[in-house]
Amino acid sequence: MSFGLVSFGEALGEPAPVADVVGQYTDDVRRVLGYGYRRVHRSAPDVGLTDLAEDAARRALDAAALPAERVDLLVLAVTDLTEHLYWDAAAELAHRLGVVGAEAVLLTQACTTGVLSLDTVAGKFATHPGYDHALVVAANRTCEAYWNRMDTQPMVFSDGAVATVARRGHPRLRWQATEAATDGRYAGFYRLDTGGAAAPFGPGAEPPAARDVWHVMEFFDYDAEQFEQYARHLDERAVRVTERACERAGVKVADLARLILVADNERAMTSLAQAHGVPPERTNRELAAEYGHLGAADQMFGLSRLLAAGELADGDRIALISLGRGTHWACTIIEV
Repeated sequence: MSFGLVSFGEALGEPAPVADVVGQYTDDVRRVLGYGYRRVHRSAPDVGLTDLAEDAARRALDAAALPAERVDLLVLAVTDLTEHLYWDAAAELAHRLGVVGAEAVLLTQACTTGVLSLDTVAGKFATHPGYDHALVVAANRTCEAYWNRMDTQPMVFSDGAVATVARRGHPRLRWQATEAATDGRYAGFYRLDTGGAAAPFGPGAEPPAARDVWHVMEFFDYDAEQFEQYARHLDERAVRVTERACERAGVKVADLARLILVADNERAMTSLAQAHGVPPERTNRELAAEYGHLGAADQMFGLSRLLAAGELADGDRIALISLGRGTHWACTIIEV
């Protein structure tokens, strides 16, 4: 299946220095500053995930000179919750954009979803010969009632969306392969224990808080050695997924021009780069420090920014690599 990416569009929350606002989220300021993030991007309270997605999508459509009526497939990739329950944000986004009669797909596999969205496009193009254009949007909007953007995980979560237009047969930024893996032993990490069918919200109930990294430590009996083994396992599985994607694309990991990783803390990104045998300078580590973790949008944001900066050359192979709650790993190979 041959398709390429024609254009990108971005929408970000307002920037703020992490050092100036970290005290609003935690008393453990030194720990958060140690993650290496310089800025966080936060949306105003009245700006939702679908608002960010719409803004980014319109920019991508305009850059491709593609009317919304010509979109055959819309894929919205989100990190976690959208604005409402029992509501399809992908369908809402299609309606707002004027994408009429097209198929809309909502993907919700945490931070891997943006990387996996390109595999969804490949599959849909393969099974629907009449599809020529897909609009893919990856978005993150932290729900602060449930998730502390600086304290729930060892990351700084930013708000933003990135959209791209995919065209069948387009010769540039061609999708080569996507590989993914899942380990369900860790599915309960960061789970909300109330609000679902097992324990619905009750009248007057306090908003539930997501389980945080200390609950993850509890899973490992607060044993530092077990937790370190888990961290190594995350890196090792990511490398295996990258190697499988590279094998399908006919390239070696060492020959990749860039690895665009989940915008994790500096230590985690350095560890994952080293596990791949790649220096951190060939990743998106600097972008992560400046923009924070954009959830499912990290990899497309990195690709968009590296292209705009002229840091990618024709023929370069780029690996978009992510991991997310579930636990899921994913890698997509793109040829510039």
